[in-house]
Amino acid sequence: MLIRVVYFALLRERLGAAEETLEVNPGATVADAMTRLVARHEVLSGFTKSLLIAVNQALVPADFPLHDGDELALLPPVSGGSANLPRCRLSREPLVVQEVIDAVTGPEQGGLVLFCGMVRDHNLGKQIVRLDYEAYDAMAVRAMTTIADAIMAEHAGARIAMVHRVGSLRIGDLAVIIAASAPHRAEAFAACRSAIERLKKEVPIWKKEFSADGSEWLGGGG
Repeated sequence: MLIRVVYFALLRERLGAAEETLEVNPGATVADAMTRLVARHEVLSGFTKSLLIAVNQALVPADFPLHDGDELALLPPVSGGSANLPRCRLSREPLVVQEVIDAVTGPEQGGLVLFCGMVRDHNLGKQIVRLDYEAYDAMAVRAMTTIADAIMAEHAGARIAMVHRVGSLRIGDLAVIIAASAPHRAEAFAACRSAIERLKKEVPIWKKEFSADGSEWLGGGG
């Protein structure tokens, strides 16, 4: 049977391809597919311990069974609106703070906490020129929504909205905005902190850093 394998960020660059077709035996698992891929692409061997694997846009374990026509996505480690806009989304345009605030405000909410992540001009002693963000779009939005739903269930009355830029960003550009509201300030603060921490760990968005010394994907292994 045939499956479609897709690559992102650092993996896409190292392999020189965004996707390929792989033939596997009936009853094959993700682990079986990975064995064949590593045999085909030696460069993948340096990433096997740090990769996340998704099948049809859902994270799966190594023993997950594959079926003909499945999409297998190899995900390197992540870098860690208004009423008519989804509360969790990606944007290729500059972010607007008020749109994210509007998505969580209401007469019953007594506290609002806002986190804005900006592109800074330095990192680990290097002078940064720009950052490029890349995402597995459909899965990223799904993951952001799952995070928001979980946090809202955990904190009574909380509302969460988040939007993340993709594409090339200059120094000072907003990369991510998260707004959290709740009837009381303690829940709003806790919800906002949880949202940004989980987004950086769980959402497939990658960051490539450009400096005077060159460029590199942050968070990549191998």
